Amino acid sequence: MKGRLKPRQRLLGMDPGTKTIGLALSDTTLMIATPMEIIRRKRFKDDVARIQQIVEEQNVGGFVIGWPVNMDGSEGPRCQSVRAFSENLAKFFDLPQTLWDERLSTSAVERTLLEADSSRAKRKDVIDKMAAAYILQGALHAI
Repeated sequence: MKGRLKPRQRLLGMDPGTKTIGLALSDTTLMIATPMEIIRRKRFKDDVARIQQIVEEQNVGGFVIGWPVNMDGSEGPRCQSVRAFSENLAKFFDLPQTLWDERLSTSAVERTLLEADSSRAKRKDVIDKMAAAYILQGALHAI
């Protein structure tokens, strides 16, 4: 994916769930992922409009989408949902995208927040965007 990006473009990490999409953004050197925001899912068209705004404002050149494979590596219903999300995004954006194994990302983030003594309400407000950053950071390390 790195070879398909123009200089100074960023990657947008996504953790798509049924109710929210956690978003994270890389820096322009593709070294650091930072939690960005959470989109409360409505209609796909509304979600895409917000993503489009981010793509334009932040010079996004590609997507890293959390791939929720089962612990044994098999694909379940959530993978089908994310695959459909990815395919629908491709209809709106001519940008490279990759599905990235997100196993244990939410657990790792939750553990970190618990260690930081974060309240349950605070964890609920940030966990999806932090999971997106965890997923994106894993991809950044690999590219």
